[in-house]
Amino acid sequence: MRYGILGTTQAHSDDGAPVALGGARLRALLAALALSPGRGHTAGALIDAVWDGEPPADATGALQALVGRLRRAVGAGAVASVPGGYRLCAEPDDVDLHRFDRLADEGERALADGDPAKAAALLDDALALWRGPALADLPGHGTYAARLAARRLAARRARLAASVALGEAAAALPELAQLCAEHPLDEPLQALRLRALSATGRPAEALAAYEEIRRDLATRLGTDPGPALRALHAELLTAPAGTAPAGTGPAGTGPAGTVPAGTGPAGTVPAGTVPAGTVPAGTGSGGGPAAGPAGGGGPRPGGGASRSGGPAAYPGAETPHGPGVQGRSPGRGAGGGAPAHRPEGGRGPGLAPEETVKGRDWGTSTPGPTPTPTPPHPQSGGPAAPGSEPAPGSEPAPGGEPAPRGEAAPHGLGAGPPAQAAHDGRAVPDGQPTPGGQIPPATPPLPRTHTRTPTRPRGNLRARATSFVGRDDDLRLIADDLARHRLVTLLGPGGAGKTRLSQEAAEAAAREGGWPDGVWLAELAPVEDGDDPATVAEAVLTALGRETVVRGSTAAEGLRAAAEGTPADPLARLAELCAPRRMLLVLDNCEHLVDAAARVAETLLAHCPGVTVLATSREPLAVPGESLRPVEPLPAPFALRLLADRGAAARPGFRIEDDPVACEEICRRLDGLPLAIELAAARLRMLTPRGLADRLDDRFRLLTSGSRTVLPRQQTLRAVVDWSWDLLDAPERAVLRRLSAFAGGCDLAAAEAVCGDGDEVPPPDVPVLVGSLVDKSLVVAAPADDGEMRYRLLETVGEYAGERLDEAGERAAVERRHLVHYRELARTSEPLLRGPRQRALLDVLEREHDNLRTALRRAVAARDEQETLCLLLSLSWFWQLRDHRADALAWTEAAVAMGPDPFAEPVEPAPPLTERCIDAPPPMRPELLTEARRQARLVWLVHHDHDMRLINSPDMQRRLRNIVVAYRPGRPQNLRYPGVMWFYARLLTADFDGVWESVDELIDRCRAAGLEWELAFHLQQRAKLLNDRLDRSGQNQGLRDADEALEIFRRLGDAWGVAEALTGRAESHERHGAFAEAERDYREAMDNARELGANAQIPVLRSRLADVLIESGRVDWATGERMLREALEQAEGMSPDASFFIRLSLGVRLAHHGRTAEAREFFEQLTEEFRSRTISFFMSLMDGMSAWLHVLEGEPAAALPLVRRALRMKDDPFGLLVAPHLPVAHLMYGALAHSELPGEEHAVAGARLYGAAVALRPPGLYANTVEQGISERTVANLRAALGDEGYERAYAEGGRLPLGEAVALV
Repeated sequence: MRYGILGTTQAHSDDGAPVALGGARLRALLAALALSPGRGHTAGALIDAVWDGEPPADATGALQALVGRLRRAVGAGAVASVPGGYRLCAEPDDVDLHRFDRLADEGERALADGDPAKAAALLDDALALWRGPALADLPGHGTYAARLAARRLAARRARLAASVALGEAAAALPELAQLCAEHPLDEPLQALRLRALSATGRPAEALAAYEEIRRDLATRLGTDPGPALRALHAELLTAPAGTAPAGTGPAGTGPAGTVPAGTGPAGTVPAGTVPAGTVPAGTGSGGGPAAGPAGGGGPRPGGGASRSGGPAAYPGAETPHGPGVQGRSPGRGAGGGAPAHRPEGGRGPGLAPEETVKGRDWGTSTPGPTPTPTPPHPQSGGPAAPGSEPAPGSEPAPGGEPAPRGEAAPHGLGAGPPAQAAHDGRAVPDGQPTPGGQIPPATPPLPRTHTRTPTRPRGNLRARATSFVGRDDDLRLIADDLARHRLVTLLGPGGAGKTRLSQEAAEAAAREGGWPDGVWLAELAPVEDGDDPATVAEAVLTALGRETVVRGSTAAEGLRAAAEGTPADPLARLAELCAPRRMLLVLDNCEHLVDAAARVAETLLAHCPGVTVLATSREPLAVPGESLRPVEPLPAPFALRLLADRGAAARPGFRIEDDPVACEEICRRLDGLPLAIELAAARLRMLTPRGLADRLDDRFRLLTSGSRTVLPRQQTLRAVVDWSWDLLDAPERAVLRRLSAFAGGCDLAAAEAVCGDGDEVPPPDVPVLVGSLVDKSLVVAAPADDGEMRYRLLETVGEYAGERLDEAGERAAVERRHLVHYRELARTSEPLLRGPRQRALLDVLEREHDNLRTALRRAVAARDEQETLCLLLSLSWFWQLRDHRADALAWTEAAVAMGPDPFAEPVEPAPPLTERCIDAPPPMRPELLTEARRQARLVWLVHHDHDMRLINSPDMQRRLRNIVVAYRPGRPQNLRYPGVMWFYARLLTADFDGVWESVDELIDRCRAAGLEWELAFHLQQRAKLLNDRLDRSGQNQGLRDADEALEIFRRLGDAWGVAEALTGRAESHERHGAFAEAERDYREAMDNARELGANAQIPVLRSRLADVLIESGRVDWATGERMLREALEQAEGMSPDASFFIRLSLGVRLAHHGRTAEAREFFEQLTEEFRSRTISFFMSLMDGMSAWLHVLEGEPAAALPLVRRALRMKDDPFGLLVAPHLPVAHLMYGALAHSELPGEEHAVAGARLYGAAVALRPPGLYANTVEQGISERTVANLRAALGDEGYERAYAEGGRLPLGEAVALV
């Protein structure tokens, strides 16, 4: 199959024929699967994608139905089930999106390698795959679709570049003009158009177009063209008429780092001969004067010559890649509108945007003359501008000073000019030598000769050097928060990405233009004095350009020394400075000085009505009016994107698609924490993803390769958690390390029981301490499905806390408290699982299942047999109700291996015991311990019934007989589960008379003892046995038992029992042809199973309901087939036994409707699976089904050997118990086969076999439509062959034959 999602969703077969996909939901599902072909998608993710956050009530069922429809449309093998979800069985090249990606990448590489002809062919193939907007049928993926549209634009741009390179510029110009009109801010595209114009001999048009582009950028974004476009403009000015400027690459830009010829004085500087960093400040790109209004190379207001080869730009014109126009951050203005920047280790306040930020070279700067310091303005608190009155037409700068028209306003919120910048981008005092030995002149600013561009909001936000992944929803929420609240605090654990998110949110706020006085970042991580608000206030003043910069480990004393001579309190000065302004202030990393930061925030909120504060912290500031916005770990898809991005940066060519399982494991085990993922990505230089994932058990030793330029506490994973640990007091540390004993979280009651010790941490103090840890983002709190809060540790924090638990020497004591708590939870809940609290307690045990498993594991590891047995027997009924077969198998194996075998020979009879083994906590007295060992083996037996190879082995048959001997009739413990399962041993040893005696005796004894639940249990068991033995029941005993069991279970409030009794009664109705009653009971049984959460029961009930509806004619075959397939889809991966039953039912129906090939596929699968289980009854059943298929396919002779083999197993004890009428069905298949063969002897044999089958059929057993069809075909064939008289005579002869003689006729 081939799939298309670049437009409306499509599917085509290998021959190109389109596949009808139906409705919008089906197309959305296919599109969601096709986004990642060959990879699994969870059911939850698919539901979100298809229904766009508004799923139907039964979302899981609706998805299963949709998958069934999709499989019918594109083929059953096209969509596979995986644990928890589905995947599209396709290669990436089978989906047009991924084929486009590959072709576009190859085309762009060919273009870069200088092969435009090959590039053109590849890009044409890639672009031809687009049929319309991508993901048109997938709701809620607008952002991704927009990215795909941008990728398509890049491919179109590369294709046009190939045309220009091939000399086809004239043909490319119309499309270029259209694209440039649609994307006026795409500078590479605009550059390509200019080159095409020049290449076609139209340089004047190219120059005019450049001026239009420059004006458009200035008007829209307040910025100038980027360096590539400016360099191209310089080439256009100097290139001979009719020649295209030199350039390489698809964007049409000139060679990086070259200087266009002819731009120096008198053209003395040849192209490309000026080394970077040697051009004196104040000169143009080639060393000459300004080139004029088009952006020449001279100085400009605010200072600063351009970098690398283009004409000089204005401040902010050359910025790192970011949102908006490619190659710059949008909204970066010129002149006085340029935001102040501060480099790491910066030298002064209010640095110009060209200066170093995080080690990035922003070019050189040419400041104006240094003004004389002036006294503070009496009202604003800031220094007065030169002269007492503002210049006419000027606007007050945020610092209180007017900005003269055409000149740069002072940087920062305070006085002082921007510091001069050296040629390596570092600030130096005016007139001091640069590292190269030159002294840049202090050239006064020259007025612009063209209109001043708009300014961007002021501030000191730095450009970010890496991509920002997966927080679009958070940005929208934070924007809404900032619109409604004046204090918004981003809360999250260390490494969750709070700092980056706050800066992105602040940048977005700056672009919105709601902060005329700027968006300012105050980094508080380096501040050491956590108690004094003055220290925080000084750090904020520093960020605003009013004080000495705080960096590294600068102490509070150093901060205060910088303010000598200013007697005012720093907090008061800060409030005075900010009072008249409208600005956004980001307080980053408040957790280590939370009280002081809270005081500063509260003061600003109270005295500065135009100030809004966005804080980041690991705990709330707890200031009135604070709005908290949790920063959660990245969801799995975004975590994978981050790993892909950072991994490719660390190791070129890295792709998560090469090992998606390992990459998903890395992201999951690192809790989706961005910092941890980035540290892990750095290790991909030396490890494969699988090697990295396998070493995450030692994550703190492994993840130590952080950036050298960040703070030390962000350079290793351990340092991140150490930082939070060091901020805790002793009781908080004790609770945190003890919480590592839990698996899957806990509630407060469990935390009190396990974390409290009565000494260092009294249990009543635990809730307060847990709450404090939640506030500090070390414990995750979230409501469970019952509305109660649960508390858990992220895996990274849990591993760290576990190390601390070992260091404290507390592990043994804490784990013992954990085991006792959860053993008691299981033990006290077990008897209540048979009444009205059943569902609630099942949900509790399900939520705590990880903790219960952990308790069992610790008990087994400690070889504590009594604790293991107590937990096992307390959980066995829970496992039975919720179909946790794997747990039951694993833990019973472990438990029975810990003690002697109580059924070993010589067998010791079990004494009568009225006390249950789990009525009291361990230790058990000797006779109870021995009984617990017996019952553990009974639980083991119940969950091994599927392995008939094991059950039929001589050793196991001997043990089963020993169980029967040990549990003689009359033992009180046999009335209750699991002791009741001793009769199962009789069943598996083919002691069927004993089975009936045991069941009858158990019912009588329960009535006598007044054990209601146990009575109902045994009644519904007998009802099901009687349903298969109509010859014993007289048709009504099974119904009576089911009715009585149902009445008792309803009265007790046991939903499981109600469902079981209804199922038994529905089966009885179905066998008698009472389909309306059967439908009613099956539907109610399903409702109870859903209420109970017994999901494994539902698929079988759905399939039985489908059979009833088909038989009654209430639905047609197409609807019935859909219902059966949906039930099968639900059963797959959940219940193998249910899957067997449903596939058999579906195969029979398919064969009946003539689709024998599909039926045979089902039957062959079942035969192979039954063969591995060595169940004779099932093999006999499948032989009969296969014989029938041979007849339907015109091969009756091939059917007879199969019927004979099936009938050889007619005396199988298990088959006689559960399907005593199966040999009769085989006689019917034999009769049909003989009726299809030529010759009178076959017809006579067929009529006799048919007569025997009818006579031997249990009375009252309803013949369904399939059986009726077989009978009608057989009789019609036989009457045609023998005539009516001959048929009747042979039929009567067969009716007098016993089973053995009838079998011989086959």
